[in-house]
Amino acid sequence: MGRIVALILLVIPGILAGYGIKLMRDMLFGILQKPFPFLWLQFLSGAILFVAGLGFIAGFVLHRDRKRNKVQNRFNKSEWKIILGKLDNGLVDDKKDAN
Repeated sequence: MGRIVALILLVIPGILAGYGIKLMRDMLFGILQKPFPFLWLQFLSGAILFVAGLGFIAGFVLHRDRKRNKVQNRFNKSEWKIILGKLDNGLVDDKKDAN
């Protein structure tokens, strides 16, 4: 049962990403879909759907691989906490990095 739920959780964002690609493709060919009054709005909606769907799937795969310790060291969560902690505490000097 758990595997079916996980599959559905991955299929739905995949379908949304595919629909986003379709909306962007239709805009390039000048085909206006029914709920959108403007082509640019159709393209923007398609881009948002595509990025959101792809981002969800990528985050799911990254989370699964982190649990199984199959990611490189630079993608480990502990290193990101250290980097973000330094930024939050003001320990990283942006002026030094800019030079």
